[in-house]
Amino acid sequence: MFESSSSSANLPLWLETLLSEKFYDACVIHQDSKKNEKNIFCLDCCVCICPHCLTPHGSHRLLQIRRYVYHDVIRVGDAEKLMDCSYVQSYTTNSAKVVFLNPRLQTRACRNSSNSCISCHRALQDPYFFCSIFCKINHILRSEGMMSEYLYDCEVLTLPEPGFDDGLMTPDSVLEPFVSLRTSSGSSSNGAAVCGLDCRTIISTATTEIVRKKRSSKSVARVTGCLGVGPPQSEQSANRRKGFPHRSPLN
Repeated sequence: MFESSSSSANLPLWLETLLSEKFYDACVIHQDSKKNEKNIFCLDCCVCICPHCLTPHGSHRLLQIRRYVYHDVIRVGDAEKLMDCSYVQSYTTNSAKVVFLNPRLQTRACRNSSNSCISCHRALQDPYFFCSIFCKINHILRSEGMMSEYLYDCEVLTLPEPGFDDGLMTPDSVLEPFVSLRTSSGSSSNGAAVCGLDCRTIISTATTEIVRKKRSSKSVARVTGCLGVGPPQSEQSANRRKGFPHRSPLN
């Protein structure tokens, strides 16, 4: 986990477990219940639990784990009650500031960046030095060997009210893009703004339907021609006589 096992031994058990735990798996005890993702960490028991497991932990220090861009984050307000989070880059989502627990994998090396994480070299905004709590702790342990000066005594840590979700992104939440399609007069076209559909999708769908209708009408014409099915005889005679007057023979 950390660069040396001796350094990680200087961490309190709750912090080492928090950074190594895997959250948002389904709870085995409540696997048949809805909203059974393990997104709550109990600092006193050093375990992650789901909302249905709260009863035995009612008086414990509880930390809610959230998801942002498919990675575990915690609110800055909660993190600052536990440790010094200065110079850790934060992100704002749904009007709440969050920080990543662990570094994210990089698909390619950062380029043309004047600032990067001291620990993992991920590109950062100024004036931050660390991309996650893990990277800051790793740097402190590597340079100083102890974390005690950066940890706070937090006796009370409760979940937000009401409920356990204040609108931050979770693995099940999907933000649908709102696209307003407007006509030349400036008014929204029927149904497009409500559904949030992309205009190219609507045009493509409409074109496909028109082509299908044309093809189906041609197919019907071919089938009826092959079967000898056509308009009634009277209509055929009328069409044949139309525009070609017939004179009665001269006596």
